[in-house]
Amino acid sequence: MGLNEIKARLQAAEARAGRVPGSVTLIAVSKLQPPERVEAVLAQGQRVFGENYVQEAAGKWPAWRAAFSGVALHLIGPLQSNKAKAAVELFDAIHSLDRISLAQRLARLADARGACPELFVQVNTGAEPQKAGVLPADLDRFVADCRALGLPLAGLMCIPPEAEDSAPHFAQLAKMAARNGLAGLSMGMSSDFEAAVAAGATHVRVGSAIFGPRG
Repeated sequence: MGLNEIKARLQAAEARAGRVPGSVTLIAVSKLQPPERVEAVLAQGQRVFGENYVQEAAGKWPAWRAAFSGVALHLIGPLQSNKAKAAVELFDAIHSLDRISLAQRLARLADARGACPELFVQVNTGAEPQKAGVLPADLDRFVADCRALGLPLAGLMCIPPEAEDSAPHFAQLAKMAARNGLAGLSMGMSSDFEAAVAAGATHVRVGSAIFGPRG
C-alpha cells in the first residue's frame, strides 16, 4: 500500500467528515520494522512516528533524528515505570498513561526537567482483562487526579477489541474526551482509521499499511 496511498485515504476521510485538511496527524508505527523501510518513509517526508518499546526506539532514533530534521516520536505501547525517565527524554508524546503510579512518576520527572511530553490517557473501552488502560467508569476520576498532579493531558487513546466494530468504541472515546475537556483523540489503525477520522480522531496510528507486514 505505502505512505502516499495512506495519506490520500486520510485526506479523503477528512473531507468526508467535513474536517479541516491536515487536521489529523498520521503516526507511522515503525516498531520492529527493518531500518531500510523506516528510512524510505523518512525520505518520503513522513516525520511523525510511533514506537511500542522504549529500548528499541532508543537504539535507533537518535541517529535518524540527527539525519532527518523535525522528527516527532510517539510512544504508543505500554510504559513500565522503570522506563519512564528514558521515555520522557526520548518521546514527544506518550499515548499509554494508564495508572496513577505512572502519572505520579511522570509528574516528578516533568517537575525535574521543566518539560513533559504530551500525554494521552489510554482507555480500555472494551474492558478487556488482558489489555492495559483505564476502565471507562474510572476515567473521569483518573483525569482529575492527573490534572491535580499538574500533568499536561492532551487527550485519550484507545485500541478497540479486535473482534468488534470499532466505531462504537471511537464514539465512546470521543464522548469521554469532550466530557473532560480534552481535545486529543488517538484512535484508529490500519484497518479502521477512516472510521476513527469520522468519529473525530486527531491522531491515527498506521503501521503495516505503510511499511508492509512486520518480520
